Amino acid sequence: MRTGCPRTDHVKCKSITVQLSEGTHEKLLAYTTEHKVTMTEVVLKSLKNYLSKP
Repeated sequence: MRTGCPRTDHVKCKSITVQLSEGTHEKLLAYTTEHKVTMTEVVLKSLKNYLSKP
């Protein structure tokens, strides 16, 4: 059985770890619950928005 990243056009093999304060984690959790999205979706959308600015 092969392990590792799947063979697709949109491979996401890299990961990062972020340490948050208790307050920031609580705010993020509340946001994800209210908007029915995952923490990963929030982070990826935020990064895409931040990195698209000059």
